Order: sequence, then structure tokens, then C-alpha cells
Amino acid sequence: MTPLAIKRAILIRRMSEIDHSDLDGHLLRLLVAVHEEGSITRAAQRLGVTQSAVSHGLDRLRAIVGDPLFVKSGRGIIATALAEPLVQRARTLLEDLRSFSLAAGFDPARLNTCITVAANDLQRDLLLPRWLRRLRAEAPGLTLRVIPSGAAEPALLREQACDLVITPRPPEATDIFQKRLFEDRYRVFYDAGQRSAPAAEAAYLAAEHVSVLYEPRRRLDIDDWLAERGVQRRIVATVPGFAGLAAMLRGGPWLATVPGLLGGGVLRGLASAEVPLATPPMPMYMVWHRRHQADPVHLWLREALEAVAAETVPG
Repeated sequence: MTPLAIKRAILIRRMSEIDHSDLDGHLLRLLVAVHEEGSITRAAQRLGVTQSAVSHGLDRLRAIVGDPLFVKSGRGIIATALAEPLVQRARTLLEDLRSFSLAAGFDPARLNTCITVAANDLQRDLLLPRWLRRLRAEAPGLTLRVIPSGAAEPALLREQACDLVITPRPPEATDIFQKRLFEDRYRVFYDAGQRSAPAAEAAYLAAEHVSVLYEPRRRLDIDDWLAERGVQRRIVATVPGFAGLAAMLRGGPWLATVPGLLGGGVLRGLASAEVPLATPPMPMYMVWHRRHQADPVHLWLREALEAVAAETVPG
């Protein structure tokens, strides 16, 4: 039996001796918040309590389960091996508590929860500010946490790391649901003070380009699509998100082929033109796990997001 297996067995035995009335939803929320934030300070800010309240709550949890739960790592803290399954269980229990509280009917005004959404910078800046205002008007106790979606994987939703994912690349799995929110077209952005728009495909291919490369080394869909068709471009720089493109383009002769909706956001003030060769549209989806399909809170969230998308990107 490995040392970790022995520790797990000890933890299971200790948990069987716990007075479960010592646990409540506040402690479970605290455990999840500290795990996700990796910081007592940030967890306190997220929960709207003092740091000492979070520390006191952690001490209570440690006494209940007989494990440190979190240990220092650099400037932050990380969960112990034994804390990880407890966090997953806490998320499930919180979902059960929420469903129990809504058994008599869903009232947004009574909602007191943190919603976690995974989104990259385009959809984050385009949709989430207006969505948050809409939600908070009905549910003043709701808070929003946004995390990067990266290359969205089913585990992001299965392990309850987030409630919704907004992505142009929905993961394919039988327990993952999706719905299209809007569709955009790609455009070429550039600094009109430094160059003109590429009038034809030859000029486009002769130019130098900048693009986005998400970690770990995930290119934009349009870059993959062009490369798969043998379209060779000279990429002179990559940035980790759309927000970094404007500074690269201004004052230089380069082109960036990205979603046209960025022209109303982080690329405002730069010139743009149609891509001088055929390119596919870029769809955007909201994605969720099967467990939330009929959840009244989740239905409310999805309906509000659809409404915001329709207002922001009229069909």
C-alpha cells in the first residue's frame, strides 16, 4: 500500500467519525473559493468576507477532516493531494444545496452564488459585461468569475471548474450540450497610416502578419484553416490574446486576420478590410454539462446570455 493510499484510508476513517452537522454551505463555498483562487486574500474578496474569516473557516475544515488542505507554494497556496477529492465533492454538494433551495420555485432575487464562466478575450469583452449587468439587475446576490477557456475540454465542465464555456470550438462529448450564440466573419486589420489594405490574394500573402497563439501553443481557428489548405503566410509575431494585437499593429506594416467584431472592441481605431480570399465564418457557442440541462438557475443564465448575444450581434 503506497503512502498516499494509506493517507487516503486514514482520511476516510476520520471522515466516518466526523460530526457532519459541523459542515455547512458556507464552509463548502469557502473550500471551493480558496481552491480556485489559490489565495486566502482573493478568496476573501470573492466571498465578501475578511481574510481572518477565511482563515478561521479553513481551521474549522482542517479540524473536521484532519488534513492541512492547503500548503504554501511560492507566493500562493496549493491544495494537498487529499484536498482535491474533497473540493470535487464540495462542488457537488453545493449543487445539491442549490437545487434543494430552489425546490419551491426559482427566484433570482434570492440567489446568492458565484457563477464561473470560461471565455477568451473576444467573447469575454463582447458579451460578459452586458450579461453581468442584466443578471445583477435581477439577482443582486450573484457574482461572476471569469476564467480563460483555452482549448475547451469536456473536463472543464465535468469537473465543475465552471458553469458555462463560451467558445468557437465546443468540445464533442455525449454529456456536453451546446448552442450557437452568433456568427462572425474574419477581417484583415492594419494601421492605415502605415499601409493600405491588401487588394488581392497576392498582396495578402506577400505581407507580414501578426497573430494570436494561446497557451499551450493553440493557434486561432483561421490560422489552422489556412495552413491546412496550404496557404503560407509570414507570421512575424504572436501574442497570447487579442488584446495584444493593437499595439503590434499600430506603427507597423503588418496585418492581422481575426474576427471582425474586434473592430468594435480591442482593435477599435484600426482599419480593416475583407480577407482577399475565401474564409469560413467563425461561430460562437455556449457550452454546458448535461447535469445543468434542466436546472432553473442555469436555464435563466443561458436565456440571459442568448438575449445579450442577440442584442450585441444582431442576426
